[in-house]
Amino acid sequence: MPLIDNPMQNSSSPGFTRLRPVSDRRIELLAKKGILLENLGRRDEALETWLTLLALDPASLPAINHLGALLAAAGENSQARQVFQNAVEMHPADPMTRVNLANILIKQGEEAAARAHLEHALALDPNFRPAHAGLAFILPRLGETALAAHHGRIAFRSQTLVGSRFRGSGQPVHVLELISTRGGNVRLQNFLSDRIFQRTLIPAEFYDPSTPLPPHQLVVNAIGDADLCQSALAGALQLLEHTTAPVINHPAAVRATGREAIAMRLAQISGVVAARTITVARAQLVSPAAPALFAENGFTFPLLLRSPGFHGGEHFLRVASAAALPTALNQLPGSELLVIQHLDASSLDGRCRKYRVMTIGGQLYPLHCAVSHDWKIHFFSAEMADHPEHRAEDAAFLADMPTVLGPRAIAALHSIQTALALDYGGIDFALSSQGDVLLFEANATMVILPPGPEALWDYRRPAVERVCRAVHALLAQKAGVAKADAAAVTAE
Repeated sequence: MPLIDNPMQNSSSPGFTRLRPVSDRRIELLAKKGILLENLGRRDEALETWLTLLALDPASLPAINHLGALLAAAGENSQARQVFQNAVEMHPADPMTRVNLANILIKQGEEAAARAHLEHALALDPNFRPAHAGLAFILPRLGETALAAHHGRIAFRSQTLVGSRFRGSGQPVHVLELISTRGGNVRLQNFLSDRIFQRTLIPAEFYDPSTPLPPHQLVVNAIGDADLCQSALAGALQLLEHTTAPVINHPAAVRATGREAIAMRLAQISGVVAARTITVARAQLVSPAAPALFAENGFTFPLLLRSPGFHGGEHFLRVASAAALPTALNQLPGSELLVIQHLDASSLDGRCRKYRVMTIGGQLYPLHCAVSHDWKIHFFSAEMADHPEHRAEDAAFLADMPTVLGPRAIAALHSIQTALALDYGGIDFALSSQGDVLLFEANATMVILPPGPEALWDYRRPAVERVCRAVHALLAQKAGVAKADAAAVTAE
């Protein structure tokens, strides 16, 4: 999401006073209380405070924006969307409500609608940085990279250091967190507790080498997508010339993990079958010569087409034949697409199994075995909740990965880990009937999702907690945190 501070977050904002009588002392105190509770990290109490304020003043702009932001931060996107839609209806001339609604629409994959609200915000205020930041984020997905860069330069002009709050009681661990405004960032902020770490976010593609870096003990490169974020990775490498602090996920290592490059590199490892991958301009794919291009590069149907920069399974299609190609292309955004060999991962029972193993600090950790009849598998959409036998497979993998995978696959995974040279990353794969790793992808963008609250996921909790402890320990070790403080980091 765009990383420009919300101007409604402080009581000096014009929007803070214009919609209520200044004499209403209770409303004023509730607003101050809500902001204070948020600063202290007491989310539930802050939420209740904003709801109380809205009961007194339903049109309160700061209360609406803060309430929606809290809901969005908790992943309650549908509720946040309704809050911001109401805000736009009540305050059509306020650009921030448009940006807030656009950010939710981006999360829900409604890029065209989000763009309309961001452009409306700029019509209201041509210099409104959050709207420029939103367009810098979304336009590459719509194939308009030059226009995205234009908006990015406006959004982050003279604002390449974005500080975050520290809510701890002792001295913070100061961290530079390098990010890309185009997305493709690793969700390492989930492990950087604001009670231990104080983060300074740096949009790396707009980093100005003349800007002094603030004091810091650690650099966390959260830029994870090598295909989407080349300019950000270049900026990150330039920034590292100005610091001697330890780095998590060096940009040079991340830059070598583009889908095409990594498939070529890892295919050389014994025990690994990597899907052949090439990047092709859309103009070539819509040409009548596209089938010949596929044949020249060793592809047969079915094959896979994927828009770069997406990691949740969206904009990723299997194309059964040349006749189906035009329809598929109409569904995929981007001026370039990835053409990927389809590796048949189905077993004799007709099901596909996708394993995810995390590589953290030089160690391998099993994260899930997702089972489905569909070729495109993600744990959240796999056939797990209604199939206890599939959960039993997952549990067996989490409890004894070497036995489930076999020595050939384990050796291959260690070789992949060495080749990646990432402090934090992941490997998605299936197993062939010969015990080879059928590699889907290996990079830094892998997400560690917590299990749902239902009891049926209790078997997953120890394994996920083990991976999370490994990430916390990595952060503590790299930052040089003392032993007593390292225990606190790991416990967070």
